[in-house]
Amino acid sequence: MTATTRTPRYTSTDSPIGELLLVGDERALRGLYMQAGRKPMTIAPEWEHDPAAFSDARRQLSEYFAAERTSFDVALETDGTSFQRRVWRALQDIPYGETISYGELARRIDQPTAPRAVGLANGRNPISVILPCHRVIGADGTLTGYGGGTERKRLLLELEQDAVAPRLLRLVADRKRAAGPGASRIAR
Repeated sequence: MTATTRTPRYTSTDSPIGELLLVGDERALRGLYMQAGRKPMTIAPEWEHDPAAFSDARRQLSEYFAAERTSFDVALETDGTSFQRRVWRALQDIPYGETISYGELARRIDQPTAPRAVGLANGRNPISVILPCHRVIGADGTLTGYGGGTERKRLLLELEQDAVAPRLLRLVADRKRAAGPGASRIAR
């Protein structure tokens, strides 16, 4: 939080990956932290506990964990360097259920020689899950570094991939029905 922000409010919500701490003000969510992760956020004495805060974000997180939501529509504000904010904005462009490497993320922000810097910025993401840093993996496909721990990263990726498969099957079935009988046959 910067000195120019209003008194931060916070609340928490349970999730399949443990307690999530939500921090922000009346304008925006500024932090979403996994309290059971490697780096739990310490609640500052000046923060105001508001159990009703961020009800829309909590609802959307609940829908996400129930595999009913693939993107978020929550006002966000992040404090960080301009480079970090570019990385965090680019995270929102990684499709649900997909992963990219740190090198690919670096290319997407026009910094192809900076995958390590991208990794550091990714690791400082203040709004986990909603800014999906869990979708960034090592170039060899390994689940490298994650503030919530690699087991939580794996759980989030599995949640998304398990939700995508049935949707794809429904999409294929719907297209076949719309095309009518014999539409997928090769014409003679």
